[in-house]
Amino acid sequence: MSKETNNYKGRYSEPVPTSNLQNDENDFPEFEPFDEDATPRSFAPVGAALSVQHVDMCQQLNKPNHYTTAYDIQNLVVRRGQEFVVRVTFSRPLAEADDFQLEFLIGSNPSPSKGTLVAVTFGSRHGGPWSGQIVEAQGESVLLGITPTADAIVGKFRTYVAIVTSGGMQRTSRDANTDLYLLFNAWCPQDAVFLADEAARREYVMSDYGVIFQGTVSAMSQRNWMYGQFERGVLDACIYILDASRMPIYNRGNIIQLVRKGSAMINSQDDNGVLVGNWSDDYSMGMPPTSWTGSVKILLQYANTGVSICFAQCWVFAGVFNTFLRCLGIPSRVITNFNSAHDNTGNLKTDLIFKTDGTPDRRNTRDSIWNYHCWNEVFIVRPDLPAGLSGWQVVDATPQETSDGHFRCGPASVTAIKEGLLCHPFDSGFVFAEVNSDVVFHKRDRYGTLSPYRVDKTHVGQGIYTQAVGSPAPMDITHTYKYPEGSADDNRTMARAEEYGCERDHSELPDTQLTVTITVSLGHDVNLAVDFQNQTEHSTTVQAHLAGSVVFYTGVISKSFRDQNFTGPHKYSNTRMSERVMFRIPAQEYMPHLGSQLSLQFIVTGQADDQSVSAIKVIEMQTPSLTLMVSGQPQVQQEMIVTVSFTNPFNFPLQGVHLAMEGAGLVTHRTRYYSVIEPLSSISWKESFFPRLDGPRCIVAVLDSISLRQVTSSVLICIVHTGYC
Repeated sequence: MSKETNNYKGRYSEPVPTSNLQNDENDFPEFEPFDEDATPRSFAPVGAALSVQHVDMCQQLNKPNHYTTAYDIQNLVVRRGQEFVVRVTFSRPLAEADDFQLEFLIGSNPSPSKGTLVAVTFGSRHGGPWSGQIVEAQGESVLLGITPTADAIVGKFRTYVAIVTSGGMQRTSRDANTDLYLLFNAWCPQDAVFLADEAARREYVMSDYGVIFQGTVSAMSQRNWMYGQFERGVLDACIYILDASRMPIYNRGNIIQLVRKGSAMINSQDDNGVLVGNWSDDYSMGMPPTSWTGSVKILLQYANTGVSICFAQCWVFAGVFNTFLRCLGIPSRVITNFNSAHDNTGNLKTDLIFKTDGTPDRRNTRDSIWNYHCWNEVFIVRPDLPAGLSGWQVVDATPQETSDGHFRCGPASVTAIKEGLLCHPFDSGFVFAEVNSDVVFHKRDRYGTLSPYRVDKTHVGQGIYTQAVGSPAPMDITHTYKYPEGSADDNRTMARAEEYGCERDHSELPDTQLTVTITVSLGHDVNLAVDFQNQTEHSTTVQAHLAGSVVFYTGVISKSFRDQNFTGPHKYSNTRMSERVMFRIPAQEYMPHLGSQLSLQFIVTGQADDQSVSAIKVIEMQTPSLTLMVSGQPQVQQEMIVTVSFTNPFNFPLQGVHLAMEGAGLVTHRTRYYSVIEPLSSISWKESFFPRLDGPRCIVAVLDSISLRQVTSSVLICIVHTGYC
């Protein structure tokens, strides 16, 4: 693969590749070899009376009209399906007999038949699919309007002016300054990514920072993420990802194929893509997933080296994928599904297996329920699906299962998922199971036979959230994925899903007369209340078990710290009564094992007479916070100071502490390392910066160490040119 590079001096030590898998030194190979001082020609022109003196891409006019001013790049960036202008200065005023055209080339071996060589004419002569007009002519200067088709190839084009003469065709020399980037256009009604609402476009295309929700549905937490799609080198890096995927240039105008390829390339599972997933607690060969502040550093490092970046988990995959999508002009957002099922058996059942003594049988349990899982949605037209199934589509870059031989997922219509129309591409059944699986509790006897004793139809997909438009607040979009549990519409959807091969649980279970619930109160210690409720007319004794573990957000056990049998109330004083058993879990019992995982999981199982009961409770532990302060004049190109401070609140030292900050349009990614922060000790770090962009801006800081992960903070700033923000 040849790599063309632009050297961005003073910002990065290494160049960022900017090629469309092209060798642009010979755009017209049937003629003489390219020479910087020569002009490629069809034929040697005879007495050409007209020549080109200068080509101006009119960035000051085009960028505001195409909403691309924020891109920190030296070339013109425009959106397809919308006119942009180019000013050409000729050697003399145009005459009626003069004939010329603009030519836009992308990739190697450009061809009109594949849409990779587009000739735009400005008279009666027929040209390529893009349209052109002369907007104005003043002497030797001519302002030309060019409108790419709404389905044009997306990427980096090379621009030439060709003059038709009596003796042949005369072209301008290769000039990198006239290269232009063509993006998808959410403002164009004919584009497959058209989004009618302006506020939604501002959020889902233009916003370069956002909030990703984590934790549990009952204790939701959030972390800011710098998408940074307009930062220097990021657009080139996104094109490089497509180049590295070997995606044919002529397919890069097809939104479905492009997002599907992007879903595969953001992970490195089978194609040397951007990010390496790691769900262990050993990140010694790279960066912990919790330490990233955003996408920019990841994408630039990948584009500079061609080596997959270590490490990521679901929110990192989703954050980087969101940058890729928005950078190319595709409306996108990050989604969090709380209690997300990962069903390895391909049905609508998440099977949790317990031993005869009530303890979890982790060895034989293959399915899992993640506390949360993050994916993306893109807003696109689906001409390959029946009417009504366009709009928001699920795409997921986290490598979970293969789709057509590659680790990727989607695009899957959200509407099709809600309606149970799982026959449509792509991967609708997998996403449907993530939000709709039944949780089936099995008891495994000594012979290995499984007997279901409880089915929970409401646990999975309890809440599906994204960031609200124009606000960091969570927006509940569960209703876009599923009907209310147990409603007639929900029953119809489930029946339809089964018709398409998704197997549900239909176990005939007796009505449960004994139930158990877990209630938690947090202080320095964890206080646990286990309530057994007897619905029968007679007293009973419960033989129960409590398992306490530190868990990854994927539900996988990191460390077990409590494994205790206990007996519930021997007798109820009255019938149909509830009785409580209390536990206190001292902090020193679980704190040494928390490490990077801040969730505690408690499972209570019980047996009374011929009845089995169980309950699961996951607790998201609170972490200390950073203090982030900004001072100075909030104005473009005026010096400002950001101060990050932190106090270690624990009675043990924090070792190997990495502190990072960045702010899109404000401050590039910067880091500071502390070998140790002693108990109750404080640190303070100051950095100066000069804002590049105006408007609402955000700076994010993340502290990460072996024993304390993902301590974050952010600050919002309103940057002005003059007047009000």
